[in-house]
Amino acid sequence: MDEPVTTTAPRTIRRPVMSQWWTDVTFLHWPADPAAVAPLLPRGTRPDLFEGRTYVGLIPFRMERVAIGRRPALPYLGTFPETNVRLYSVDERGRRGVVFLSLDAARLLPVLAGRAGFRLPYRWSSLRISRSGKRITYTGRQQMASARRPEGGRAGSYHVQIEVGEPLGEPTGLEAFLTARWALHVDWYGRTLHLPNAHPPWPLHTATVLRLEEDLIATGGLPAPLGPPCSVLHAPGVPAVFGTPTSAGPGAQAAAVRRS
Repeated sequence: MDEPVTTTAPRTIRRPVMSQWWTDVTFLHWPADPAAVAPLLPRGTRPDLFEGRTYVGLIPFRMERVAIGRRPALPYLGTFPETNVRLYSVDERGRRGVVFLSLDAARLLPVLAGRAGFRLPYRWSSLRISRSGKRITYTGRQQMASARRPEGGRAGSYHVQIEVGEPLGEPTGLEAFLTARWALHVDWYGRTLHLPNAHPPWPLHTATVLRLEEDLIATGGLPAPLGPPCSVLHAPGVPAVFGTPTSAGPGAQAAAVRRS
């Protein structure tokens, strides 16, 4: 049975392997065909559905105060713009998560660490976030083409401008489904891992798109979305921690995975 969607983390992380803040976060989502999503997910996971539909998200934000375990935040290297394109997954133990099609970051060392340590699809990219009152502008250009399209592929780019609206009360079922994700699934050298995270409930706001140009979703391996996003949300930020990775298989024993 799949675990329920909850706005608070279903698992307590007592010994974090990493901590960080996510700030100026904007969630842009479109419906996606589960049949197109399934081949892009790690083995042992399937598309997570909400009322029969799955989604693809474009999420630009600022990463801040990245730290290993409970150590102090890394100076300079621990703060940078980041943007991810993500899908929604469920593993064989019923745990919900996200799968990243791409992760673009403006610092090279975190990109190299994320690729080597957890096999995440990080790419060093030129990113910028600017704010004027309630308007936030995110721009980015990848420095290299997606590995999912090595032949004839090209680097993606985006320009997103939103205006932040009023705070939300209780999120709808779909809003919780798209934002309250408590793990990521990743293919780690042929083994699918579940990497849990925890943070306070998102302080969500409504948001309006003022400008949107992007091709990150198409360069990540999915058809380009048709029309505007079906959901646009913003959050000023939350502190987050990540726990020890475990196998995504059924009945697997929790085991630490060494970073390489």
